[in-house]
This record gives sequence, C-alpha cells and structure tokens, in this order.
Amino acid sequence: MTKLLLSVHVLAAIVAVGPVTVAASMFPATLRRALGGSPAGDALVALRTLHRICCVYAYVGVAVPVFGFATARGLGVLGDTWLSVSMLLTAVAAGVLGLLVLPAQGRALEEAAQATVRSPASVAPARLAMLTGVFNLLWATVTVLMIVRPGSTTGA
Repeated sequence: MTKLLLSVHVLAAIVAVGPVTVAASMFPATLRRALGGSPAGDALVALRTLHRICCVYAYVGVAVPVFGFATARGLGVLGDTWLSVSMLLTAVAAGVLGLLVLPAQGRALEEAAQATVRSPASVAPARLAMLTGVFNLLWATVTVLMIVRPGSTTGA
C-alpha cells in the first residue's frame, strides 16, 4: 500500500505542481507584453489561460501533501526532521501561491483587461516574477529534500 501511496504522491506532484510552476513563470512575461502595448487580445487570452491553469492546478495540488502525509505515515517517518522541514516549506509554498501569486495575477489580469486605461500598473511584472521564483524555489527545495532525505538509512 505504501508503494501505491508514494506513486500517487509523486504523480500528483508532477501533474499538479509542474503546470503551476510553468504557468506561473510564464505569467509575468505575458503580462509585460499585455501592458507594453502588444496585441492586447492575444496577451489577454494568454493571461487568462495561465491564471486559470494556476488556479485549477493549485486545487489539484492539495493531493500532493495529502498523499505525502499518508506515505510518510506508512513509512513511519512522520517524526523525521527532513519531513517536518519539507511539510513546513510546502505550507509556505502554498501560502505564497494562494496568498500572494494568485491574487496578484488576478489583479494584473483585471488591469490588463482595461485596455483603454494605460496608467502605470499597480501589479509590477517584476514583483510577480519574484514571488513566482520564491514559490518555485520552495518547491525545488522540497523536491531535493524528498530525494536526499538527510539522515535516511536507504543510502541515498
């Protein structure tokens, strides 16, 4: 059963977190094009699509820690420090995405949709890119911890 849980956990991470990291990383550059006067219709459609991908897969991504917790319980590693750090970083990554990145994307999308108003954007693409980079770095750190597992007896 543990192998099944681990398989679902890893597949959920690949299928859910992967699209969010890619779409969220593409959003700031697309926003720059939309705010910079590029054909607003094309950029706006792309922004809507990227934001939708981020929102939908953020919800799907809840399966990652759920199956991760079940796997850890099955393996008997719930008390291990590397797992506690991973769970903390996962929670921080979820907070960055849910409380900072997605709302900023939503505000930016609203601003980009108002094509007639060409005032300076309140959502700076550079700040959004930085927040997305923090989110991606947190997930990369969790991935490394899951592979290396400091103190593991498996020899990895």
